[in-house]
Amino acid sequence: MSVSDTIWPAAPLDAVEVAFAALSGDPEPLSIDLDVVGPVDGLPAGVVALPALREWLLANPRAYRARDAVWRELIRRARLDGPQWVIAAAGMAMPALRRYARRLSDGYRDDPDDIGAEILAGFLAALRNHVDVASRAPYASLCRAGWRAGYALRQQAREYLTVENVERVTGPRTPRVPYGHPDVLVRRAVRLGILDADDEQAYIDVRLGRRAMDPIAARMGISTDALRMRLGRIDTRLAEALASGILTGAASPQATEALAARAERRASLRAASRRRLPTTTSTAAA
Repeated sequence: MSVSDTIWPAAPLDAVEVAFAALSGDPEPLSIDLDVVGPVDGLPAGVVALPALREWLLANPRAYRARDAVWRELIRRARLDGPQWVIAAAGMAMPALRRYARRLSDGYRDDPDDIGAEILAGFLAALRNHVDVASRAPYASLCRAGWRAGYALRQQAREYLTVENVERVTGPRTPRVPYGHPDVLVRRAVRLGILDADDEQAYIDVRLGRRAMDPIAARMGISTDALRMRLGRIDTRLAEALASGILTGAASPQATEALAARAERRASLRAASRRRLPTTTSTAAA
């Protein structure tokens, strides 16, 4: 069955399951070469179609290292190799997502498909942007994101406040002014030379926006590990600047000059590294 010939169900989780079946069926099912993913104790060898791999993971719930390795590969492919792998990742997680939908829909008076849609949206948002593939148990993080999204919808149904009762709300209702907003501090850090301008957007996307590193590193032409190390060094510099008061207060001319000199040295080291390795994207300079 091809995707173009598919009759799509209305329920979001059902639609993903149908799409997963279409993509992972004969004659060219989506598959993963587990020899590339591994070696991991217990993980099957060779090229395995996704439905068979899903069944193996379900049958081996305590194969934690194997599951982490498989899901790191699925997350990378979903972020870098096209929408079919987004569907593949959602289909691989479908047993858990359906279980959450059943639990959260119990007693829900509105359309239970809304719960399923929220769970799927939370899972996909984490898949695209929020789960770090280097962290432990990435699959559990994805599933927790789906659960939280569905649970939030249930809570909204309980906490709805009618218009006629809005005047009973106690406490201040004036919007808070975003004093000390992190974006402001990041931009000041760039002006002072604590954070390099080339790294500003990546830092905002990853640290403040909680977006995935893999696509950002690819756009920057460096490896994910290199970006992770670079952001870690930025974290250290920002922490030192905050502790010293330079970032939030007035910086002396001497401090400003020192920061500018360090920024210039980082730029020189980065440029030298690019000249030494013109064909690689794995440099972690500065």
